[in-house]
This record gives sequence, structure tokens and C-alpha cells, in this order.
Amino acid sequence: MFMELGLNWKLEMAKLVYILHIETATKSCSVALSKNGNRTHCVEEHGDAFVHGEKLALFIKQVLTDATIQPSDLSAISISSGPGSYTGLRIGVSVAKGMCFALSIPLISINTLQSFEKCARIQHPTLNTICVMIDARRMEVFSALFDQDGTFLKTTSAEILDEVSYKEFEPFTCVGDGSAKMKEFWNDRAIQFIDNCHLSAVGQVELAYTKYLNQDFEDVAYFEPNYVKEFYSGS
Repeated sequence: MFMELGLNWKLEMAKLVYILHIETATKSCSVALSKNGNRTHCVEEHGDAFVHGEKLALFIKQVLTDATIQPSDLSAISISSGPGSYTGLRIGVSVAKGMCFALSIPLISINTLQSFEKCARIQHPTLNTICVMIDARRMEVFSALFDQDGTFLKTTSAEILDEVSYKEFEPFTCVGDGSAKMKEFWNDRAIQFIDNCHLSAVGQVELAYTKYLNQDFEDVAYFEPNYVKEFYSGS
């Protein structure tokens, strides 16, 4: 599928690189557009309900319209690959794969927690160690920890946390909807909680452009999200 792209990569890189970024791993429904690695447009909604099925296609259309480009101008599509809501991820990946097939462009996958870490640093640039936690129901969370350079200190996992979890990484800052359940357990530790940090497709921009330059693409036919657990509905 991408043979011609590989053979003519120098020619491909000489033109504008537009990447569409789709984020549906949580209740945030977000679509962004970047040009040569810089964000240009974003349309998103952060609420208490999953609206991906109703809003995702509309947001994609709005972003392209606002940017005055056509789908055929896109160079690639990046997708939040999980972990997160099973249904949300399925919707986002299905839409992205359909567009990639139709446009004959590559698919780029971005770890959801890694993207969230980028969002946290955009919104709060002075943070050091960050613990990203997405709610996985009951006392379980999808989590990862990152140092100030965005390097994994603890890779993505699904865990049931207790009073002393991640003690070795203190001090750190928690972001994500999974962090709310830990406030009571960790209220006497060197941990900061930020409640107003939302997951956005903007967090994919830098990571996706790097993958694009490295031709680090997914097999559109066989790609599946990383659910980490067997099933998480997000409800």
C-alpha cells in the first residue's frame, strides 16, 4: 500500500505534511490538525458523557473546513491507541482506518498515556515528574509515570493502587480522571493533583510528526488498539 510512498519519500517530505489527530480514549472527543509538526486547528468537547459516535465525524469535517483543506491533502492520520475506553477506542480507530484506506495514507498510533503527558506539559509547563491515570473502574487505573523529558519511568499498566503505590517516584503530579480516586489515599504524600487537565488530540502532534518522519506506521488492515485489559467499557 505504501510502496510508492517509500520509494518517493524525499519527494513526499518536500511538500506540506498535514496530519489529522483523533483522540477518543476517554470522554474527551478531540480532533486536531497539524502542519509540518505544528498544531494549526483543534475542535474538541470535554464532558461527562461519551459523544464520539455523534460528534467525531462532525469535528473532523469542521477541522478540515476551518483549515480550508480537503481530506486528500492529508499526509497521515494519528490515533490514540489506548489504553482507555473500549468503545471510544474502537470508534476512533474504525474512523481513522476507514479514512486511511480511502485516502491511501498511513496510520500512526500514539500511546494514550504518553499523549496525555504531552497535554499536561502544554497546559502546565513547569511540571516535573507526571503520573497519568485513566479510570479503569473500581479502584483500578491505567497508569504510567514520566520524567521531565517525557521518558517513561513506569510503563503503561492496569493496576489496583494502594496507599504506598509509586512511593519511589515522589514527588510527582497526578493528572487524568483516574487520579480523583487516589486523593484520599495519597493526601499525606508529596503528590500534587491537577483536576483541570484534559486529554486532547493536541498531545499527539509532536509524537505523531516524529513517527511520520521515521516512517513508523501501522498496518491499517491489522491494527488494533492496546486495551491493556480484556475489556473496559468506560461506563
